Amino acid sequence: MAAATKLTITITLLAFLLLIVYLSPINQTSNLFSTVSKSQSRSTSRFLQHADTPVMIKKYDVRFRRIEDQLAKSRGRIQQAIVDKSFASTQNSEGFISEGATYRNSAAFFQSHTEMMKTFKIWTYKEGEIPLAHIGPMKSIYSSEGLFIEEMEKKGYFVSANHPDEAHAFLIPLSVAEIVHYLFRPSEIITFRGRIQDIFEDYIGVIAQKYPYWNRSNGADHFYVSCHDWGPHASQRNSKVFKNVIRVLCNANTSEGFVPNRDVSMTEINAPYNGIPIVSGGQSPYNRSILAFFAGGNHGYVRKKLFESWGNKEDNDIQVYDYLPKGMNYTELLTQSKYCLCPSGYEVASARAPEAIYVGCVPVMIKSNYVLPYSDVLDWSQFSVQVPVDKIPDLKRILQDIPFSKYLEMQKRVIEVQRHFMVNYPAKQFDVFHMILHSVWLRRLNIQLI
Repeated sequence: MAAATKLTITITLLAFLLLIVYLSPINQTSNLFSTVSKSQSRSTSRFLQHADTPVMIKKYDVRFRRIEDQLAKSRGRIQQAIVDKSFASTQNSEGFISEGATYRNSAAFFQSHTEMMKTFKIWTYKEGEIPLAHIGPMKSIYSSEGLFIEEMEKKGYFVSANHPDEAHAFLIPLSVAEIVHYLFRPSEIITFRGRIQDIFEDYIGVIAQKYPYWNRSNGADHFYVSCHDWGPHASQRNSKVFKNVIRVLCNANTSEGFVPNRDVSMTEINAPYNGIPIVSGGQSPYNRSILAFFAGGNHGYVRKKLFESWGNKEDNDIQVYDYLPKGMNYTELLTQSKYCLCPSGYEVASARAPEAIYVGCVPVMIKSNYVLPYSDVLDWSQFSVQVPVDKIPDLKRILQDIPFSKYLEMQKRVIEVQRHFMVNYPAKQFDVFHMILHSVWLRRLNIQLI
C-alpha cells in the first residue's frame, strides 16, 4: 500500500514537472526550430515561419490566452461605448475629449484610449546595440521616430511590459534613420536599401530563434517605427516574412505598399535643434491677411505643379516661395495665413501639416495616395482642406469659395487638435506619442490570435 502511494506521488510530481517545462518560454519555439540541425547553416529563413503558416497556439498556453482575454474584454467595452454613445470625460482633466465633429466617434476614441492606458503592454526587444538600435533621431524631420523609441526605452514606463509573456505587442527597436546615418555611403545609393533589409531580417532571425513570440503570431503582433523615406523598404524584399508586421511609418503611401488596416501613419515632425516644437494659437482668424502660404523646396511632381501655377508670382492671396526673400520670417507668415499649403515633396509625407496646426493655420493637403495620420479617430475633413493634385491651378478659387463661417469652424478645430500633434517630455495623454501608440493599439485589437 505504501509502495503504491509512493508510486502515485512520483507520477504526479513528474507530470507537474513536465507541465512546467511545457509552459516554459524556452520550449515554446516553433516546431520549425526543432527541425534545424546544429550542423546546418543558421540563416534567417531557417528560424522564421512564413507569414502564411497557420498560427499554432499551444492548448495549455495559459499566459497567452490571458493576453487574448484582456484584449477581448477591451474590445467589448469599446463596442459598448459605441452603442451607449456616452463616456465620462471631465473637461478639466488631462484625459478630456470633446464630443465635437473633430473625432469620428468621440465615445469610441475615449473608451479605446482608456483601455489602452490601463491594459496595453509592449515588450521592446533588448537585442541590438546603439546606435543602430534603441535610439533614434530626436531633431530634424525624423524626430517622430526617435521620440517613440526613446519613450519606449524608458524604464518603468506605463506601457512597458516587465516580461515578454505579459506583452500584447513587441517593438523591433531598430532605427532606419540611424542605420542610414551611420552606414550609408553615396556610392551605395542603389544597393543600400538591400543592406537595410538585411539588418532587419537578421534581427528578426535572432529574436525568432531566441524567443517564441515571432513565430507564435507570424509577426502579426510585432511592429517597427520609421520616419525615414526608406522606412517602408525595410520590409519589402521578403514579403512572406513581413506580410503581417505592423509598420509605423511617416511615408504612408498606398501606392508603395502601405496597408491602412495593418500599418500606422504617423506624423512627420521637424523638431528644432534647440528644443521641442512650439505650439500657439497664432494670429486671430480675423487678422490673418494671407489667404494661403507655402515656402519650401521645389522637388517632387506635386510641388512642381504647385510652383508652375503659383510659384513666386505677385499674388498677395496665394504666396508660394522656393526661398523666402530676405527679411521675411517663415513662422510669422504661417501665423498670418488662413490656409497653409501642405504639398508632397519627394515623398507623400512632410512636416508641413503639423507646422500649420501648431500656429492655428488650416492645413491644405495636396497629396496623392497618402493616408492621413491618426485618421482612424480624427476626421481630417473637419479641420483641413483636401485639394486633388490636378486641381492645383484652381487653388485660389477653391479656397475663396469656402464660406468665412466654415473657415472659422475649421480654424477652431485646428486649435482643438493641436494637442494630438504636440511633443511633450515626458509624454502626456493624447499627445503625439499617445496618438502613435493608440494607432498601434487599434491594430493589435484587430488581431485575434486565438
